[in-house]
Amino acid sequence: MVSFSLSYWKPQRKVRTKKKRWDYWAVTTQDLLFSVTAANLDYASTGFSYLYDRKTGRFLEKTVMNFLPRRFEMPLTPVGRISLHHSDMQITVDAEENQVLLKASAENFGGKKLDAEIQVKRPAGLESLNVVVPWDRRTFQYTSKQHCMPAEGTVRWGDEVFDFISDKAYAVLDFGRGIWPYRSSWNWAAFSGRSGTDVIGLNMGSKWTDGTGMNENGIILNGRLYKIFDEIIFDYDPSDFMKPWNLRTEGRDAVHLQFRPLYDRKAETNALLIQSSVHQLFGEYFGTVNADGRTLRIEGLFGWAEEHYARW
Repeated sequence: MVSFSLSYWKPQRKVRTKKKRWDYWAVTTQDLLFSVTAANLDYASTGFSYLYDRKTGRFLEKTVMNFLPRRFEMPLTPVGRISLHHSDMQITVDAEENQVLLKASAENFGGKKLDAEIQVKRPAGLESLNVVVPWDRRTFQYTSKQHCMPAEGTVRWGDEVFDFISDKAYAVLDFGRGIWPYRSSWNWAAFSGRSGTDVIGLNMGSKWTDGTGMNENGIILNGRLYKIFDEIIFDYDPSDFMKPWNLRTEGRDAVHLQFRPLYDRKAETNALLIQSSVHQLFGEYFGTVNADGRTLRIEGLFGWAEEHYARW
């Protein structure tokens, strides 16, 4: 795994209220997705957690927000401790080099108490995708996409218990630190899971990296990163997000996938300076990816794809 510090990034002049820091975690099995996020947006801090059970189709989510001065500190690298406390929900991320403890609790989470605790392993030698995307001399984003991390633990919701077992559950981290323009948009699509004897993760993005000469596309196969330098074409219908999405590389045939949505997580925020709209679809991937001289068949791996617009 590769980690970088942002301490050397010093813009020529101070840009106020544009620093963005977040840790987004998603843990999936073929039947469950559980996510926790902590974010510091400079003039506000926010946290959210959600659970999707594809067997029943149930989706539960809770978001909390603190405005100035009740922000919280976030480490400059993917190693460190994050503790977000709000009267309605608490989120803790305790990240070490070889393991991460994710915790979330809320008295009222869709009408029942939530108590989640998941241990994520960071195996030695597991590679990740790390890139700095520059927009101009003052704005940039450093992202670390970390896939295929075995996870285990439980999510308790009232009297129900959802189990995550290490040989069937994998965690993905979207670690972001940067100085953003006020208006932005992006597509992001990803999955991590087991396909036959292989453990494979895929990270794909577009829009936010356009024109920078950089992208966040890559395949993690059995612990090794295979960078995709081509752009990913996201072909979907924004008037009906539940229609299948087609994703393919522009040029080479590294990725040729169809994403079939099962659920549309729609989230909108309109709070003073912060406005955002997101459609995050949970669903299954089918098709092929090419890495390490092999063509790998993807048959129903569970993941997500999203469209996001923000003014922040």
